[in-house]
Amino acid sequence: MKKIMIVDDEQISLLMTEHILASEYLTVCATSGMEALQFFKKENPDMILSDLHMTGLSGFELQQKLQKDYSVNVPFMFMTADTDEETESRGFEIGAMDFIRKPFRADVLLRRVGNILQTVEQIQDLKKAADTDPMTGLLNKASSQVEIGRLCQSMPGVLMMIDLDSFKLVNDLYGHDMGDKILIRFAEIIRAAVRSSDLIGRMGGDEFIAFCQNIQDETVIAEKAKYINEQLLASAKEFMGEDMTIPLGASLGCVFAPDEGTGFNELFKKADKALYNVKQNGKHGYSVYRSEASAENDDSDEGAGLFRALKVLGERDQKKGAFALPSDSFRTVYRFLRRVLINYPGYKKELWVILFTINRNDKPGIGSEELTEAFASVVTASLRQSDVVTHSGKNQVMVILLETYQAYLSLVIERIRKNWLESEYSVYGDFSCESDQLTGRI
Repeated sequence: MKKIMIVDDEQISLLMTEHILASEYLTVCATSGMEALQFFKKENPDMILSDLHMTGLSGFELQQKLQKDYSVNVPFMFMTADTDEETESRGFEIGAMDFIRKPFRADVLLRRVGNILQTVEQIQDLKKAADTDPMTGLLNKASSQVEIGRLCQSMPGVLMMIDLDSFKLVNDLYGHDMGDKILIRFAEIIRAAVRSSDLIGRMGGDEFIAFCQNIQDETVIAEKAKYINEQLLASAKEFMGEDMTIPLGASLGCVFAPDEGTGFNELFKKADKALYNVKQNGKHGYSVYRSEASAENDDSDEGAGLFRALKVLGERDQKKGAFALPSDSFRTVYRFLRRVLINYPGYKKELWVILFTINRNDKPGIGSEELTEAFASVVTASLRQSDVVTHSGKNQVMVILLETYQAYLSLVIERIRKNWLESEYSVYGDFSCESDQLTGRI
């Protein structure tokens, strides 16, 4: 039931008005503008019906004070015995929704109040529709920028860009209806991972954004990333079957405010860099953006420099399978290992490099890059954590195997072939491979 605050310094008029409205609404009465200000935050009315001319604060002054000092935009209706049209015109100029002249009939008052509340509800519904992503019910891109931007300016927290990994494969293999179901469930999972006071939006496609207030602890982010990925995988298998092998997951790029800024665009760009970092390092996890200034601050405590430096360098979310790296990082690892072999010719452990080439067939339904990504995921899952893997061109994957003997090499390749044939992507192509021992010569 809607609540209406009635403000009138004439006791009889106040009681009569309250008697009329109490038949259909909750009511709260104030005998002055100042009393109405005191009651407002506690009562939080849906509408204010105020006498225009009162001792102390007038009705106009009450409305303006609520708007300016309290940032309140509650609908106002004025009661007055004044017949001056300029008074009415001024009231509409400052935002009054209606006037009613004293004395008034009960049915007229009820009808006008009902019209105002209905209009306000329609406006709110239109605004909600304009601000909301129709599929997920979250904030849309435009409203996310405005609402989250406002929050970033006013309080500390973490801005998180949350992206679905390998989502395109869901649409390609299971159709767009299934893709929509996954997106809707993903939105529900994110909503469950944050508090009701936090803001969540959909930036478009499979990219979401959230701002969690008063969170400055990275371990909280790690817990949220783990929860989101676990729930997403469970939902994917619920929808697509237990044999679903799409490497579906979530990557989170995060940045703390105000440590890294308070402007939305600035924080968004930094969160995007963190998201790119996690995408290039195996996906299904999180990364926190830290500027050079933040890193210096982390190491500023006397006696804690090395510990903090190693903590920053360390892998926070170590996953099963090979260490997936972008090509530049893979090249660095390769060059380092060559230096080891050149400078330590007596090094007894064999290191091997394998280049896999994915040969896509003519079967429609998936592109070459998506097929290569799926194959890379199978390779990563088939290897040890000490092995390293990267994309090498649009249809190639390269692997470095540490401490591997030649006899073991064929077993590794056969394991990858077996896992590939068991995946749903093998119908779109096969692979060939060539290998060589890593030495100081190559």
